[in-house]
Amino acid sequence: MNKTLRKIIKIAIFASMLAVMSPWSINISIIPITFALFAIYLIGAVTKGFDGLFATMIYIVLGIIGLPIFSSFRSGISVIVGPTGGYLVGYLPCILCVSLITSINKKKFFLYPLSMIIGTFFCYLLGTIWYVILTENSIGYAISVCVLPFILGDMIKIIVASIVAYIINTKTKIFNY
Repeated sequence: MNKTLRKIIKIAIFASMLAVMSPWSINISIIPITFALFAIYLIGAVTKGFDGLFATMIYIVLGIIGLPIFSSFRSGISVIVGPTGGYLVGYLPCILCVSLITSINKKKFFLYPLSMIIGTFFCYLLGTIWYVILTENSIGYAISVCVLPFILGDMIKIIVASIVAYIINTKTKIFNY
């Protein structure tokens, strides 16, 4: 199979993975708990270059045009331009950080959680600033409802995604391209 075609198929599979994992959510506050960041971490850690970024962009565009693939099976531009849309947009710098940092050396385990923590920081930063601007709430309030309730869960996602991605990258040849 042509190398370019294989790459396109893998990007489509990763976008599909995001689309399948992201809508399932548990509403605990204005921002629900989803598997989206877990998918972002995993995809970023097993892809090279900008492939994970492209998959995430495809996922966002599919949600914007109407597929119910955002949290709680929502869709449309209103989700992106709404108060919590910055966290969806924050997936882009997050996956880019994960992909670029883990690409340094896929055999160094510490790069996995490090990249995911850095990526999460940028996702939280972009999403929280976006939320503050659109809701006119204080930064303290935004952090208390949009960040603090999610730190423990995201740390668990980082640990599990780091282990799974490390195993995939070092013990299999599934995503070598």
